[in-house]
Amino acid sequence: MLEHCTPREVFSIFEEFCALPHPSRNTKAATDYCVRFAKAHGLAYRTDEAGNVIIRKPATPGKETAPTVILQGHLDMVAEKEPDCPINFDTDGLSLFLDGDLIGAHGTTLGGDDGVAVAMVLAILADTTLSHPAIEAVFTTDEEIGMLGAEAMDMSDLLGRYMINIDSEEEGILTVSCAGGAQADIHLPVCREAASGHVVSVLLDGMSGGHSGAEIHKNRANADRVAAMLLAAVGAVCGVRLIAIEGGTKDNAIPCRATCRFYVDDVAAAEAAIGAFRETIQATYAESDPGLTLTYEIREENTPALTEEGTRVLQSLLLDIPCGVQKMSTDIPGLVQTSLNLGILTTSDTDMHAVYSVRSSVGEEKRELLARMRALAMAAGASFAVEGEYPAWEYKKVSPLRDTVVDTYRRLYGREMKVEAIHAGLECGLFSDRIPGLECVSLGPNMQDIHTTRERLSVSSVRRTYEFVCAILASIA
Repeated sequence: MLEHCTPREVFSIFEEFCALPHPSRNTKAATDYCVRFAKAHGLAYRTDEAGNVIIRKPATPGKETAPTVILQGHLDMVAEKEPDCPINFDTDGLSLFLDGDLIGAHGTTLGGDDGVAVAMVLAILADTTLSHPAIEAVFTTDEEIGMLGAEAMDMSDLLGRYMINIDSEEEGILTVSCAGGAQADIHLPVCREAASGHVVSVLLDGMSGGHSGAEIHKNRANADRVAAMLLAAVGAVCGVRLIAIEGGTKDNAIPCRATCRFYVDDVAAAEAAIGAFRETIQATYAESDPGLTLTYEIREENTPALTEEGTRVLQSLLLDIPCGVQKMSTDIPGLVQTSLNLGILTTSDTDMHAVYSVRSSVGEEKRELLARMRALAMAAGASFAVEGEYPAWEYKKVSPLRDTVVDTYRRLYGREMKVEAIHAGLECGLFSDRIPGLECVSLGPNMQDIHTTRERLSVSSVRRTYEFVCAILASIA
């Protein structure tokens, strides 16, 4: 389908890669694809137990003294889909479509983040006409769920001290610093008792969602938190006993859909509260989430539920823990410094499970926020655990690699490249923390609405970005 897109090798590889299942925690097919590619092109490679792959390509003859360059991306994708989409991410590939200059996937995320990096880097490894230094192509696993692959990787044999990470989503912008982060898991035990009466089943849908780092500053509605707010609004006018509350599937994606079911002891009061809440929440998020909807139905049931007190404790915990932007940078205008996102919320017969993505470019602020969350969780009788913690990537005042990239962009396009820090997490932080003297930059082609089913990748931008990366390698060589 992408055979007419250029450069043809890049899009051929991208289409093949998208045909493989590669959600986080299930990237073996992607790892195996890279290994087969290395073997087919006679390139040295190694893998590890985490599924990471390193492929080495020698320098172009005569360029052996140039600095070795690490080209880096990740193999996993955020696997989100529309409710009626039949794709099973653990076994199926994606169904791509081409709409003018944009590539998307029917009913699912596209995984351009970061399949496009895999495609571009493998195309570079296959191209025998390029002038380049020695290349170490590094593909990591489970980046989207806490950079677990990079965390597990032995980097001691990497010779490169220049690294180009291809995991950014806006052409013409060079990222040179990013926030550190962590995943926080809260488990609140719940007790259920026999119950019967009127049950309200609510669907909150149509919110914009998005990346919890790159788009957290847009103050979009978080469906999980909106559901907790609705519980509180109804609980203020009548008795409420929760049956279930669910929303989101990835800690680093702002949830755009949530459901909740609960008993009420005054139907008229509950309906009035729900109607008033719907008007308020739609007005509050009219600009950021114009598609926000709240629908509900009421029917008689006899399903076990939490007590009113248990419901209040659960709802209070979800609202007491903050969500969204916590602090803006005073050094870099417009940069979020510290934030958190409630990305996954589920209930079972025995507990509520909430998963948060916590980010900050200031280590002490991240630690303080995690400590605050821990205190609130423990006060409610919940357990609290942190995993997937990764360091911030700090800005280097002196960077020959950054200068080379900026100079190459100016030479190619006759204009300045924008250099910026971001709030989203990148693996550059882990690599620069582990490899002494490593210089990193991050770049990428234009992508829209990553981590959502509206994700799109620009064909023309991929072409320019690929040519730009090849030009950078030639400049270094």
